[in-house]
Amino acid sequence: MRLLESTKSERKRGRSAGGTIFSIILHVAVIFLAVFATARAGTKSRERVKAENVKFVEVKKAEPPPVKKEPPPPPKKVDAPKPKPKAPVVKAPVLPKVEAPAPPQGFKVLPPPVTVPTNLPSIDLSKAITNENDFSGKGVAGGSANGVKGGTGDENSKGKEAGATEEHHGPYMEFQVEKPVTRIGGAAPVYPPMLKDNGVEGEVVVQFVVNENGRAEPGTIKILNSSNSAFTAAVKEALPGMKFSAAQIGGKKVQQLVQMPFQFHISR
Repeated sequence: MRLLESTKSERKRGRSAGGTIFSIILHVAVIFLAVFATARAGTKSRERVKAENVKFVEVKKAEPPPVKKEPPPPPKKVDAPKPKPKAPVVKAPVLPKVEAPAPPQGFKVLPPPVTVPTNLPSIDLSKAITNENDFSGKGVAGGSANGVKGGTGDENSKGKEAGATEEHHGPYMEFQVEKPVTRIGGAAPVYPPMLKDNGVEGEVVVQFVVNENGRAEPGTIKILNSSNSAFTAAVKEALPGMKFSAAQIGGKKVQQLVQMPFQFHISR
């Protein structure tokens, strides 16, 4: 039994050594063939590369697009010079014929003598020296009885028309008008009952303007003197209702500044 087992083992060992040698030889052959094939392929690829003829082709560059030229701007229109306007022909105004103004209707005022004569002058009693109508005191001072209402000349003027009057601003004074303001209607100021019961009397002097309509102009009332504020209130309340005849110059109604006293007395 031991001889049979050893024989079998020896056989197996002989077989395994031979297989190993065969396997080595086979692997060496495969490796050799692989290296040989690779070397052949590299040699062929080198030969092919050397045999190729390389040609270089010049590539044309793309031409840039043409630059668009902008059209020149249109020339500016120059307006033709406007003709100068003709100077207007100014006609000289025809001035009215100026006539000498007439003397105002009024009375003469004798100036005081500068030198006092020592001798009496000779007097011709057959001639009228003065006109008594020139000293009536009516009308405008410095005028004459034969003058014209509204005349602007002096006593020596020979004209017959009133002439142009100077523009006057504001109300006239009493001595400047031919016909002054007079009161013609309206209720008188009411006597304050308290002052009347106590027997108090007094006076109010008021200044105001009477317009062309014969009414006291609002806003012109001014108290110049008053003995009691109750009398002042009564006058201010009554003035708007009073009626006056307007002042006149040359027949034309004008405004006049008036100073008027109002007295408060108790009848006994």
